[in-house]
Amino acid sequence: MIRKASVMKVFSDSHEEYRRRHDELWPEMKEMLLAHGVIHYSIFLDEASDLLFAYLEVEDEERWAEVSGTEVCKRWWAYMKDIMDTNPDNSPVSRDLKSVFELHA
Repeated sequence: MIRKASVMKVFSDSHEEYRRRHDELWPEMKEMLLAHGVIHYSIFLDEASDLLFAYLEVEDEERWAEVSGTEVCKRWWAYMKDIMDTNPDNSPVSRDLKSVFELHA
């Protein structure tokens, strides 16, 4: 299992809309993520800074890298572009985070 984390930014007036859209995640988006080896995916919001912290666990880096090329992912990005910082291809502006600590039981 590979752990990944990143930060993105949602517009300050769109916190609830961001949550609503994820509460209603398209079934085909969920199926695609699972088919590409996503084991766990969580997103947290820091309301004070509008920053989103995404944490996910994947089975394989190569399968995960294929997600951005799927039709459903591109549709999801287009759906989300009006409420968050995005790149010209509609993908979220995102910075990968480096792991600096981990505790296991």
